[in-house]
Formats: sequence, structure tokens, C-alpha cells
Amino acid sequence: MFGYVKAHKPELKIKEYETYKAVYCSLCKKLGKSYGVLSRFTLSYDFTFLAMLNMSLRDGCDGFVQGRCAFNPIKKCNYCKDDTALDMPSAAAMIMLYYKILDNISDERGFKKIGYWFLKPIFARAHKKAAKQYPDIESCVLEYIKAQNTLEKNNCTSIDQAADPTAKVMEQILSLCSDDPTQKRVLARLGYCLGRYIYLLDAAVDLPDDIKKGNYNVLKTKVGDDINQYIKITVTPQLYFSVNEAARAFELLDIKRYKHILGNIIYLGLEETFLKELNNEKSL
Repeated sequence: MFGYVKAHKPELKIKEYETYKAVYCSLCKKLGKSYGVLSRFTLSYDFTFLAMLNMSLRDGCDGFVQGRCAFNPIKKCNYCKDDTALDMPSAAAMIMLYYKILDNISDERGFKKIGYWFLKPIFARAHKKAAKQYPDIESCVLEYIKAQNTLEKNNCTSIDQAADPTAKVMEQILSLCSDDPTQKRVLARLGYCLGRYIYLLDAAVDLPDDIKKGNYNVLKTKVGDDINQYIKITVTPQLYFSVNEAARAFELLDIKRYKHILGNIIYLGLEETFLKELNNEKSL
């Protein structure tokens, strides 16, 4: 989808990076098995994080086995022996993708719009299967779409209100990673903060194009002549706030495995990503 929630690779140990890649490859394989080969091209690091988080809160770990990559048979990859924990993340990825395609059909023009029209029936079947398996995710994504459309129609000028639907849908999806009531509340807070981070960063990245195309962007309502200065003064502090609050929530989770990798994503990866996306000087 967005790919904004990912690890800061230089700070990972080799074995940690191999584990991170193994979860990525496992999710790719799971998408292909469950929703068709084309779904594998849609994989992002956001859902790799979701998959790893879902795996990290569960007892038992069957480890990984080596296998051939479907796109590069010469290359060997590590895959999860048991991919059950990948069911929910892969379904969430397909549901979110389908509605992203619908959103792009509404927003884009010309050949891009036609391209998304061709993609819609291709992924409609995958969406239907995922929605049937996880109706709670389908329901919360529909609520998110409805709320976001209402805000856009009303030309919402409040950054907090505009970011709220994305934050809430991530809140509900991450809360599915545990059945424990206390952990679910913590996961909901983590999801809310990450959702807000994703929305704000995506809005900042899209701002120049949205201004040119006349698309809705909550940041357009207050930006002046200097876009970069506006983002630095207004958006960057809010991104740091979201990252810091996500870190506070993460520290309350009962992580059973992959804690250092997940911590790398939260403490280092989020900051590195938004500084890079906004073309700021790296300051880790």
C-alpha cells in the first residue's frame, strides 16, 4: 500500500534482517496461495510489520524452511513453516488494496484511471474472499471509507479530523493481533498512532501533486507559497508526536519474539522513512 512502516536495515543484525526478509517472503507466498499470483505484486512493508506483530504475540514458533522463490527460481528464500498467523494480515492487505483501487479510480484521470479500472475486476474476487473470511476487517474498512469520503466532501480543514478515519481503521486491524483485552487496548493505541502517521506522511508526500491536480488534501487549506517550510513547521512535529506515542504503546506489549526487529521499525524505521520521504536531512 504505502510502505511507510519498515525497518531501518543498517541497525539490524544479519540474522534479524534474514528473519525480517523471511516474514516478507512468507507473506508474499501466502498472498499468492490465497489470492492469486498478481496479489504478490501488491505486498508492502506495512503489512510485513502487521504480520510480524501478529506472529510476535503468539505462543510457539515453528521456525522457517528454505524454498524457491516463484519469481526467481535460482534464489532460495526462507519461509514460515506454519503460515496460519499470516491469514489475517494477507486478508487485510487485499481488502485495503481493493478500496485503494476504487479510490484511485475516483481520483485519477486519463490512462491511470483506465489502468485502475482494469485492475478492479482482477482483485474483486480476492477482495470478496478476504471479506468473507474476515468480515470485521471489511466492516471497519467500509466505515473508514465512508468517514473519509464525508470529510473530503465537506473539505475538512482539521488535520486531526482528517487523519482520524485512517487512524481508527489501523486501530481496529492491529487490535486483532491478540485476544487478551489488555493487549488489545495497547494494540489499538499503537494502531491509531501508526494510522495517523501513515495519513499525515502520505498527505505530505502527495501535497505537490494534489495542488496541481486539484485533489483534496487537508494540508492544502493552510499551505502558503513555501510547501517545504510548511511541512517542516506544521507536519514534521505531528509526525514525531505520532511516532513517539506509537513507541509508548509498543513498550507496553507482551512481545514474545522479534522484539528487536519490531523495535527497530518503531524507534528507527518510522523516523528514517518520513525524513527520507520529505527530503529532510537524516538525523538518527
